[in-house]
Amino acid sequence: MWDYLKVWYKRKFSDPDAITLFLLIAVLFLLIVFFGNLLAPILVAVALAYLLDWPVQRLQSMGLSHLISVVVVFTLFIALNVLLILFLVPVIWQQSITLIAELPEMFSEVRKLLNRLPELFPGYISEMNIHQVMDNLNQRVMAFGETLISQSLSRIIGIMALLIYLIVVPLLVFFMLKDKRELLGHLSRSLPANRRLISQVSDEMNLQIMNYIRGKAIEVVIVGGVTYIAFALFDLRYAALLAVLVGLSVLIPYIGAAVVTLPVALVALFQFGWSPMLAYVLITYLVIQALDGNVLVPLLFSEAVSLNPVYIIAAVLIFGGFWGFWGVFFAIPLASLVKAVITALSSNEPISPQIEKKPASSAAD
Repeated sequence: MWDYLKVWYKRKFSDPDAITLFLLIAVLFLLIVFFGNLLAPILVAVALAYLLDWPVQRLQSMGLSHLISVVVVFTLFIALNVLLILFLVPVIWQQSITLIAELPEMFSEVRKLLNRLPELFPGYISEMNIHQVMDNLNQRVMAFGETLISQSLSRIIGIMALLIYLIVVPLLVFFMLKDKRELLGHLSRSLPANRRLISQVSDEMNLQIMNYIRGKAIEVVIVGGVTYIAFALFDLRYAALLAVLVGLSVLIPYIGAAVVTLPVALVALFQFGWSPMLAYVLITYLVIQALDGNVLVPLLFSEAVSLNPVYIIAAVLIFGGFWGFWGVFFAIPLASLVKAVITALSSNEPISPQIEKKPASSAAD
């Protein structure tokens, strides 16, 4: 076993390209860990630049110059965001305030509805079970409310930072798109000469990240839009707010959909009670989630993601623990990076024969 590890270490880390790759990854990791908050606007700008680079390339392929393509795409992007701020954000804000105000009444009504379960299923559910569940939920809701109140003052600073980001991030995106070639040229010249593996990994990751960010944006819009239409047809309250939550839940693979199911079910139960309409709403929601996971995701991410769900969930937990929201959002690209590095370092030459050759060469001596 020791000989196996020595041969593996010598093969993988005697290559200057491999050492350069690992040093670069380590530096990037430390920068994000210790300066993640400071780098947040740059990370957001990079993600948006990846998203907008595709339409810029499409316009260039139609004969427009690079500068005109960037100006057109950037102008449309700003106009879309202004429309969202003027029309969608006020609706979401108002529905959020109303929902928070109605939470106590909602939980009281849900308690009454749940108290009927022991009568409907006497052999499976007891009143004690219902009381334990509701007490736990009440404690969590009260703790959440206290947290909101205690952090309300500190959030003012966050709002000021957000206003600054609303100015800085668009400027960064514009210049990243406009000066893309110059920036990439400076980055390439700053890398060391031993960069064969870096180039191999970066070429693979560049395509995967671009496909992933573009696919996620399309998925958020489609899932959120379809969910809103479905909830509006059922005349479900807070349809816009719930649709936005469902759309954003796709940013967190698997876990996001499970978490958002609770508010959807709670609002539907509060509005419709134990009625067929409740079943219709929940079935429709589950069908949307099933179509998203089994039809839409394979279509959008067939070129970007080839990872087992177990690896994806593990990546969400690990990178989310390191970097919070951005770790969760980029969990799949980061997992793909790990896979690309392992693939780049892989060798078809088996280690065992090298171990077996050592005694033979020693005997010959």
